[in-house]
Amino acid sequence: MLISEIKLPTYTVNDEPDTEAIGHSVDEKLYELFSGKKIVLRAIASSEHNGKSIEEIVHIIEQTGTDRYDPERKGDRYENIENKHIDLFAFSADLNGVSAIFSQAVWGFYYSSKDIHGYTMRIDIVIIYDATKMERVHHQYEGRDDIKDDGYKFKDPDHKTEALLGIIKLL
Repeated sequence: MLISEIKLPTYTVNDEPDTEAIGHSVDEKLYELFSGKKIVLRAIASSEHNGKSIEEIVHIIEQTGTDRYDPERKGDRYENIENKHIDLFAFSADLNGVSAIFSQAVWGFYYSSKDIHGYTMRIDIVIIYDATKMERVHHQYEGRDDIKDDGYKFKDPDHKTEALLGIIKLL
């Protein structure tokens, strides 16, 4: 399992972020570290983990395989009309060839977060999982017709750390 970091001093959420430039920087690191792999990528904002530093969250992820460490904490958007179990929200990527991947995460944490929560979030931790060790969970929300495909669960929930390929800190 790799731990890496990228310094992105111009990435703030005080103003609209340059999603393409930030995405490109993270994409370069993803291809450098995980080229040729099929991955599941989870972006998180440490600001949503009250009282925990980036380093503390990274340590928890290393130990448990996930940032979903508090069973008492109700997650955002985990309820679905079929009550399907979802361990985390992420998106898949095939790192064969070159394509833009991470800009959509930056966009979502700024624009969608603003619409849903009323505030923006800066991604500062990226968790990379082996796609072969994760299972996509198609789910639907109350009052919506669309089927979402951003839910995932661990194929082997007793060995979550084995699904973990790496962590990238966005500093």
